[in-house]
Amino acid sequence: MDNMDQRLIAALKRDARASLSELADILQVGRATVRSRMARLVEQGEIAGFTVLTRHDVKPAAVRGLMMLGIQGRGAERVRTALMRMPPVSVVHSTNGKWDFIAEIETDTLEDFDRVLFEIRRLDGVSQSETNLLLSTRRPARGG
Repeated sequence: MDNMDQRLIAALKRDARASLSELADILQVGRATVRSRMARLVEQGEIAGFTVLTRHDVKPAAVRGLMMLGIQGRGAERVRTALMRMPPVSVVHSTNGKWDFIAEIETDTLEDFDRVLFEIRRLDGVSQSETNLLLSTRRPARGG
């Protein structure tokens, strides 16, 4: 699997119902390219199937964190686009106050997490950052 295949799979994990046109737009390739890559990934067994997952089915990544980003100049949209193309970045929030964006990052190892932080800090327009690892997560019980 190359980088394009990994980006395609990351996009499908975010939204398995995305159309070929939407996926082509995200990956900046033609619809035929997306269709052929998906077919190949299914044929090779890299994509084992398409299913519905509920929030209780999803196992969190081993290392998760929040990276707050300050953007210099007018590069906000360019930085957001670059962040959304990175498979370890699961969500990008725009915020008010000191930070322009908060990126949620999920990786399998601390080494991978560190690599992603380094890559994000090198983006043109990122002027400052602060990162917090998520140690545990508790969800309130929702009753009816």
